[in-house]
Amino acid sequence: MQHLTISIIQSDLVWEDVDANLTAFTKKIKTVKQSDLIVLPETFSTSFSMNSEHLAEPMNGKTMTWMAKMAEQKNTVVAGSVILRENDRIFNRFIWMRTDGTFETYDKRHLFRMGDEHNHFSAGSNPLIVELKGWKICPQICYDLRFPVWSRNKKEEYDLLLYIANWPEVRITAWEKLLYARAIENQCYVIGVNRIGKDGKGVNCSGNSMLIDPKGDLIWKAADQKEETKTTQVSLTDLNDFRERFPVVMDADEFKII
Repeated sequence: MQHLTISIIQSDLVWEDVDANLTAFTKKIKTVKQSDLIVLPETFSTSFSMNSEHLAEPMNGKTMTWMAKMAEQKNTVVAGSVILRENDRIFNRFIWMRTDGTFETYDKRHLFRMGDEHNHFSAGSNPLIVELKGWKICPQICYDLRFPVWSRNKKEEYDLLLYIANWPEVRITAWEKLLYARAIENQCYVIGVNRIGKDGKGVNCSGNSMLIDPKGDLIWKAADQKEETKTTQVSLTDLNDFRERFPVVMDADEFKII
């Protein structure tokens, strides 16, 4: 069985304080004994702030350097999104940091206009699929969860769909139901990693991080309003067996994103 060991860190975030957040996550990551992948929430080093001009770091800045150090020390991929500046544009950018310091990026496609994100960040235009130990993984960010066409698993391009978020408690029912829907419609494992706590604008997030299997059954769910680090395994053999027995992809509609 081709297992992947994943560590999910559901945490509170300190508003616009990079040093405090990196210090806190350093301590949390040190508690992870052995893992192939450690996943942090959206904008884990700053919280979900629209003060992007002030908070944006260069691609060789403090948070990227810290991620490379953590990945090397723990011999694992470290993933999460950071407010980053490149070529005079600012992105809510997902980073897939490998143990050797190389990385992949995905820029959030759907910017949360109700929070004014579209006026402070540039939107991404390209999805990302990364590989790890024979697994194909598709990372997305928070508001992307509401747009199923963007995440559609055409011809089983990926095995695991990964969402990181600062998803408010007031809409947590949508968070949970949409995560289940994405697992079922894409016949894949789905992980949602959300923060807890109240941000600098008074918006409260309750966490509810989850791992769902390709049938739409819950494997694990974090407690509400509680910091928690969970390490668990998923099976590629089980996924492929289910896809073979129930080949939904053979009847999927063709489409093209324009």
